Amino acid sequence: MTTSPTRLALLTLALLAVSLIALLAAVTAGLLARWDGASAPAALLRAGIAFGGTLTLLIAMLALVAGALT
Repeated sequence: MTTSPTRLALLTLALLAVSLIALLAAVTAGLLARWDGASAPAALLRAGIAFGGTLTLLIAMLALVAGALT
């Protein structure tokens, strides 16, 4: 199965958007944890958990949409 360049470009843009949303969620979670009085390592741990969870959820949704469109 060959893939058109347009489809690859859209997939790349979607992956970039998903990564940026996950990064924003991680930064927000880390800042909120830090403002709540958590230590720096604990805030980084919460940010990492938020990043991983958000990225997993959004990649799963992207795979679902991509599968439905093909």
